[in-house]
Amino acid sequence: MLVKPEAASALFNGPYALGTLSTADQDAFPALIRRDGSVVDLRRFLDAPRLTMLDVMEDWARLSAAFTGLADAPSGSDPSGAGPSVDAFRVHAPIAPRQVLQSGANYRQHVIDLHVAHRDGSDGLSEEEARAEAAEIMDRRAAEDLPYVFIGLPSAITGPYDDVTLPAWAKKPDWELELAAVIGRPAFQVTAEQALDHVAGYTIANDLTDRATVFRRDMPQIGTDWLRSKNGPGFTPLGPWIVPARSFASPDDLRVTLKLNGETMQDESTKDMIFPVARLISYISQTVRLLPGDLVLTGSPAGNGMHWGRLLRDGDVMDATITGLGAQRTRCVAEVPA
Repeated sequence: MLVKPEAASALFNGPYALGTLSTADQDAFPALIRRDGSVVDLRRFLDAPRLTMLDVMEDWARLSAAFTGLADAPSGSDPSGAGPSVDAFRVHAPIAPRQVLQSGANYRQHVIDLHVAHRDGSDGLSEEEARAEAAEIMDRRAAEDLPYVFIGLPSAITGPYDDVTLPAWAKKPDWELELAAVIGRPAFQVTAEQALDHVAGYTIANDLTDRATVFRRDMPQIGTDWLRSKNGPGFTPLGPWIVPARSFASPDDLRVTLKLNGETMQDESTKDMIFPVARLISYISQTVRLLPGDLVLTGSPAGNGMHWGRLLRDGDVMDATITGLGAQRTRCVAEVPA
């Protein structure tokens, strides 16, 4: 496990964030982290010894008001007894969701790049003309089409500072940094205007993908194989924090930045999304009954490994940030065959 990027107290918007922490002598527990970095054990505060972050999301409407007061209280003055600095704890993925919904091809510049990169030249267009054509397609898609969404597995989630094992079978492992919305109220068949009222907060997700197994070579007519390419253990580093939605004016202009070994690879605003967060949640809810604690991953901007011709390998370190949500640091470790 790598050293955390920097002091947690400087890394999130608003008066507090939520996380799941542990020590060598203490099992993982849901925590409130104040701006000064002090930690409140929510099990003690709520007198609920078996409390999990999923339980917190189940009761979000009531608890969020109490947490605001708790965050504003002087450190050490609350009945739980605020603990030491968050830097003294191991930070886990902030929540273990029941459902993970993931959006693909949702950043305008990213999809334009893909459109141009996969041309065979038979259309007779220059690169500039091809980009203009792709931009028109994106405008029509945003106005007339539907988002592309698939299902991920909770078992792929790992912590924001944990090592990521690159399986021996993954020949082209790639990064995809994404904003993730955490559902705080059940959502079924909600409108885009209603959708954000069902979001408790936001967190960071890195949706690793093995490009070599995205498509089944033995049965190409089937199409994409997201089970194989995206759901290996640890393929979704999550967190470090859930930052309440009320700490943001909007999720539609947050900076998404990923560095590989210190070099910037992805650096884009969420305003480049084709389908904003509210439209994604509304679309998903027309089919799926979203539950408290569920994750909605909103797609990844341009700048993944396939774009750069540089995929993940043993020893690589990824530093990932999204405005107001903290920072991840994960190291890639090649699987050692048994």
